[in-house]
Amino acid sequence: MSGIVARGVGRSFGSVHAVSDATFEAPAGKITGLVGPNGAGKTTLLLMLASLLAPDRGEIRIGDVDPIAAPRDARRLLGWMPDALGAWPSLTARESIVTTARLHDMSVAEATTRADELLRLVGLDDLAGSPARVLSRGQKQKLGLARALVHNPQVLLLDEPASGLDPEARVQLRVLLRRLADEGCTVLISSHVLAELEEVIDGAVFLVAGSVVDPGAAPAGRTYRVRLAAAQEAGAEVSAPSAAALIVSTALGLDPAQVASDRGDAIVHFVDDHAAVDALRRLVAAGAPVLEFAPAQSALESTFMSLRHPSPSEGSAS
Repeated sequence: MSGIVARGVGRSFGSVHAVSDATFEAPAGKITGLVGPNGAGKTTLLLMLASLLAPDRGEIRIGDVDPIAAPRDARRLLGWMPDALGAWPSLTARESIVTTARLHDMSVAEATTRADELLRLVGLDDLAGSPARVLSRGQKQKLGLARALVHNPQVLLLDEPASGLDPEARVQLRVLLRRLADEGCTVLISSHVLAELEEVIDGAVFLVAGSVVDPGAAPAGRTYRVRLAAAQEAGAEVSAPSAAALIVSTALGLDPAQVASDRGDAIVHFVDDHAAVDALRRLVAAGAPVLEFAPAQSALESTFMSLRHPSPSEGSAS
């Protein structure tokens, strides 16, 4: 099985340091998320992993292969799906996959059989004979995924694969990626939809300003949304500080500045899960009509925001 290892990888374009220091591992049989803001260097890093861009420094291994020293060997292991792969507009969906398969040295018969398998897999069998130029954005994404899978790669690099997909197709994509990982494939996936990404990944690599950041450096705790029935009944428009924020801050003995308001709900940061459980208990004991008490963000979003903005703007409670 082939995993991904990067050590001190960097790439600059003139005075712009797109990737400064990328050190991480993506193990075989796992789905790893690549998380970072726009301009963090995610696509540049993926291009280097895919052997399409040489790093200025550092070391990359795809399994035991150096993709820069031996790009052909690396590409036998790699399936690469960029955010917008593009397609030969005059070729049909089937012809696009067959052509890609032929580039991987498959015979015509093998390529045709594989194309039909992949068209069924990604849900494009009804459009097999349609030219690529008539496909929607989401359908082109499916075609790009099929082309990335054509040679049964051991490592899959995906840049925003769910972009343009409808909800049903997104679910199907998650199921497919999970199956591939269970079969031993290494999957590295970049996406801005963190709540959705969290549903499929086994771990995450956080890239901020061109460097991989240890999530252990993020401040402890998590932000919660507290919705009270009384605040709902009072009407949708509540001036800040809201009634809910005042009730919550009073019940928990917090400075009102530590409890923010969002659409009539109270937003408060707790240093750990035990503090959140204790706060809920105290709110109920104080007679607060708690309608909802839940994390305001997914764990992945919370970690990412903490790395980007180390001091929670909502204040915190112990």
